[in-house]
This record gives sequence, structure tokens and C-alpha cells, in this order.
Amino acid sequence: MLAAAGALLAASAATGTAAAAEEGDVVVFSTEVAPLAVYHDPHGCQKLPPAAHVLTNRTDRPVTIYADPFCLTPGLTVQPGYGSHVAPGSGSFSA
Repeated sequence: MLAAAGALLAASAATGTAAAAEEGDVVVFSTEVAPLAVYHDPHGCQKLPPAAHVLTNRTDRPVTIYADPFCLTPGLTVQPGYGSHVAPGSGSFSA
């Protein structure tokens, strides 16, 4: 009985992970002479462009900005429909 319950939980967790991909875009502005970086339906840790200046969350879930390129440091959460200035040298975001 416990094995069956464990298998059911594992299956639902795997399904939840696949469904966790964000719907929408994360848009990053760097400079006036560079095109916008658009991340369509992002998932997992994404490295930011080196000159990133503003991040806009156009997904349906919160996005977190990190100071390192591996999404390991404490981060700033940006809610859907909002944006945030990105500190120079910020390394990544996760969705």
C-alpha cells in the first residue's frame, strides 16, 4: 500500500515538473543599441545578457533574479506583469 502511494506521488511530481514551464515571455532590456533578449516560455535557470538592465516578467508565474550565473544566491522575486531593474553583473533568472 505504501509503495503504491509512493509511486502515485512520484508520478504526480514528475507531471507537475513538466507542467511548471512558464507560459509567456521574460523580456530583458540591455542598451538602446542591443535588441531585446526574449525568453519564450522559460524554465529553469537562464543566464542573463552581460549588459542586462531591466527584466520584465510576462509569464504567469513569479521569476527570480540572481546575482550569480547558476541561480544559487538569494534572489529578488518579480511577480507576473511586473518588471525590475537588474543590477549590473546580475547573472541569471529562474522561472
